[in-house]
Amino acid sequence: MRIQTILAHPLPQSFAAAVHGTAVSALRASGHEVMETDLYSEGFAPALTVTERASYFSPDYDASAVAELVERLRWSEGLVFCYPHWWFDQPAILKGYIDRVWGPGIAFRHDRDGGRILPLLTGLRTVAVLTSFGSPWWLAELYMRNPARRILKKGVLAACAPQARLRYLAHYDMDRSTDVSRKRFLGRVDGAMRRLA
Repeated sequence: MRIQTILAHPLPQSFAAAVHGTAVSALRASGHEVMETDLYSEGFAPALTVTERASYFSPDYDASAVAELVERLRWSEGLVFCYPHWWFDQPAILKGYIDRVWGPGIAFRHDRDGGRILPLLTGLRTVAVLTSFGSPWWLAELYMRNPARRILKKGVLAACAPQARLRYLAHYDMDRSTDVSRKRFLGRVDGAMRRLA
């Protein structure tokens, strides 16, 4: 499978980067064709531009500033997002990636008559999220109800790639993590990526 990994963390020595590296190694060892995207090291600017917003509802959305990332998205049969949750949400750079790259004519099409959007990422088969929370499981999942996961699943993927299967793996209580808990999570990442299909 053609899989794009997307890292969203500014520090190359971060745990998110270690998770990303583990995922890439496991995916390649399993025979997948992997394309790596590191939003911070590539200098991705997350803010929607004036041109992009002005053309959002026109017949031709102007994605020229993110054309390379659009091609990577269209190439992908699978996506693996690696990022930490900050304030119970994805980093701003990753939200900006969705805003700018998953645009009209790319990830979806406006249905002017029906007032809804129609999916265009029909070749995207699987999406995996490998993430962490500073908070414990009960706070992220029971109290906050994990808003970022709900938005990705019921908002973004349901609209743009409803056929894509979502896999979600999180290391909770990262603020009190240990070498043992981090190593255990990396083992889970390795196993999950080797089984990705």
